Amino acid sequence: MNPPSLDKAAVAKILRELSLLLQLKGENAFKVRAYDTAADRLLGMTQDLGLLVREGRLQELPGIGQGLAEKISELVTTGKLAFHEELKAELPAGLLDILQLPDMGPKKAMALWKELQVCTVADLEKACRDGRVRQLKGFGAKSEAKILEGIAVHQRVHGKRKLLGDVLPTVESLLELLRAVPGVVRVCPAGSVRRRAETVADVDLLASAPQAEPALAALANAPGVAVLIGKGESKCSVRMHAEDLQVDLRVLPDEDFATALHHFTGSKAHHVRLRGIGQDQGYKISEWGVHRADGTKLPIHDEADIYKLLGMQYVPPELREDTGEIEAALEGRLPEDLITLEEVRGLVHSHSTWSDGKNSLEEMARAAQAMGLQYLTVTEHSQAAIYAGGLKEDDLKRQWEEIDRVNEKVPGFRLLKGIEVDILESGALDYRDSVLEKLEVVIASVHVRHGMNEEQMTRRMLSAMDNPFLNIIGHPTGRLIHERDPYPLHMEAVLDRAAERGVVMEVNGKPARLDLKAEHVRLAVQRGVKLVVSADAHKIQDLHHLPFAVATARRGWARRGDVLNTLPADRFIAALKAARQRA
Repeated sequence: MNPPSLDKAAVAKILRELSLLLQLKGENAFKVRAYDTAADRLLGMTQDLGLLVREGRLQELPGIGQGLAEKISELVTTGKLAFHEELKAELPAGLLDILQLPDMGPKKAMALWKELQVCTVADLEKACRDGRVRQLKGFGAKSEAKILEGIAVHQRVHGKRKLLGDVLPTVESLLELLRAVPGVVRVCPAGSVRRRAETVADVDLLASAPQAEPALAALANAPGVAVLIGKGESKCSVRMHAEDLQVDLRVLPDEDFATALHHFTGSKAHHVRLRGIGQDQGYKISEWGVHRADGTKLPIHDEADIYKLLGMQYVPPELREDTGEIEAALEGRLPEDLITLEEVRGLVHSHSTWSDGKNSLEEMARAAQAMGLQYLTVTEHSQAAIYAGGLKEDDLKRQWEEIDRVNEKVPGFRLLKGIEVDILESGALDYRDSVLEKLEVVIASVHVRHGMNEEQMTRRMLSAMDNPFLNIIGHPTGRLIHERDPYPLHMEAVLDRAAERGVVMEVNGKPARLDLKAEHVRLAVQRGVKLVVSADAHKIQDLHHLPFAVATARRGWARRGDVLNTLPADRFIAALKAARQRA
């Protein structure tokens, strides 16, 4: 009987366990980071993992070297990994759970185990309540209280990361509050929020001020605070009612703001690389500043000063993931005209009460115009999408008449006639070509039968792109973060066909989608495939998904010229058509 093989989620989980086990054993940070990076790559890919293993193509994935490829292959083909089993045998299994607690690093976990025989979270909770933890060197009564709070949080949320879109409203309201505090010079989010990562564990805020107390007190007493976790001389930590979110605020002198912001923005891998480059050039870079070897502290006003000192281009926060941006910045190859929200002229992908939207066409048009936009593509669902009120061909033609009326009523703004047509199982589109050719914008998306294998789904997508009236592939991998994995898809083949056929790829800004994801955006840009940044708006509030699409495009190194809806309406439509005609 063949041993059970593991899917990519199971393999990624074991890779993350290996990272934690190696941290407990004191392995170097670069080796540890490799396992976390590999796990990220596997979870983000659309290809079939088993197929990659069988074809020996694992090393085509960024960050997967020969050693990791061999370990992943062993996991996929045998269902286990000897190296993993050996490491687990050396340490209590419960230490991995302890490492998931807030502010609990490997050194602390090992000290608790060796000194107090704490092997599980339950052991740790009992040791804290018995007052034994405070007796250890490096701990104390405050540490015990923080650990108990961390255990309570862990039990409530089980370590699940939150969508960036769910967290950002709370962050923005706190930033507004802190900017109004007398004496505050600068304030900025850091961490994964500032890098615009897809998901967020907690929030880091930084502020500069001559005295820290007013800003710390403002956070401690902010509306929406559920628990004051702790407040010291320069740091305050709270837990918000919204999303059960922990927020940490650090306040420091303005001369230290830039280096602290860079440090706490991360990513850790990016910062470690930068510190190494600085060390090679005779500088020590830390959250406390940049110092020469003789201890002289250099004036650093903003983050750009750090990169300039090292002879590099400035690296925007969204790019700081150690995925080639450092090498590009050293060689002057980093794109300096990344897409910005202000450059987007029109909003792509919207629905109204004609299908499954909540607002009328006129309401959507006026709301988009109020955001400073010039046009909105009307892309209802097509007839096969019965569950979403998809439009029959006659309904679509009647909608065109209403679009004309709204365009007359809302001067200076334009609704574009479009559709989000279903890609059927065969790869055919859900309307006749004679209908599609009359539309200004045709988005084609997969909405059903996500369970096809990689070969079938790739064939389905490639076949759809052969239709001469298709302009844009919508949410190309079908994923819903935390809810549904991307369907298996040979993304490189799809992007190659898009480049060949002049098909545009959507960067969907719905916080649960962010699809294309940044890694695939970068692959598209490398091939010259054009993009649109979209909102996937089903109501007026959804129009504000657009910044998430822009952030994802930036994370994928997309420039203004890569994104077609930076063009005015007529040029946007012409560019869509011209791309297909040239192909």
